[in-house]
Formats: sequence, C-alpha cells, structure tokens
Amino acid sequence: MFTAVCSLVYSCQSERELNYARYYTNGKKLYDISCQNCHGKNGEGLGQLIPPLTDTLYIQKNINSIACTIKFGINDIIKVHGVTYAEQMPPNSQLADIDIAALVTYISNSFGNQQGLYEVNQASVDLKKCEEVYK
Repeated sequence: MFTAVCSLVYSCQSERELNYARYYTNGKKLYDISCQNCHGKNGEGLGQLIPPLTDTLYIQKNINSIACTIKFGINDIIKVHGVTYAEQMPPNSQLADIDIAALVTYISNSFGNQQGLYEVNQASVDLKKCEEVYK
C-alpha cells in the first residue's frame, strides 16, 4: 500500500519538479559537508569574515557566478548586505558539475532565497565561461 501511494505521488510530479527535489536534497547534503562549517547552518555567515548566504538580492544578481565561486573559490573583495568581505574562500575543485548544480540549487532556494532549479547544463555553461579567469 505504501509503495502504491509513493508511486502515485511521484507520478503526479513533473520531471522538473523531481529534478528540483533531487538537486535540492543532494545540495543540502553537500552543503552540510562542505559549506556549513563556514557559512553556518542557516547561511548566516561568520561576522565580517565569511559572508552570509541570506542576501536574496546578492544571490539573485550573482546566480551565474555562484558556481564559479564554489568550484574555484574566491580571492577578491565582495559586498553582501552592505558589508565588505575580503577573506579568501578555498576552491572545491574536486566537485563535479552535477554537485555544483546541486549546491547552487540548495543555496539559491534556502535562507530566504527562491531561485528555482539550477541544472547541471547551466552549471557547465557558467563554469566554462569563468574557467579561463580562474586558471
């Protein structure tokens, strides 16, 4: 009976909704392992050292560069919530494009953000664009 109910629920979801759920769930797992220690459980950041992920306007404006920041790190000054951050973020170069897409989906749909699904093909495009800059 339980299996039949689960099958019915999943059959009512579109492929995009299922992908969103997969990306989001995997992104949360990756966030907990790779990002939470610095950015906080609730994306609150760490004072003036590590920026919060709760600035929905910053996330929205920079959605296409977040993949690059995750993959290649950051060694630049950024401004979030009107606060300037100059600390280096280490790269996560071991992460595959699908992992980056899952992380961006999670981050951009948590902590007050609601940007929707960020698919692996978009991550690949965005990473390709910034690859030369970070090499």
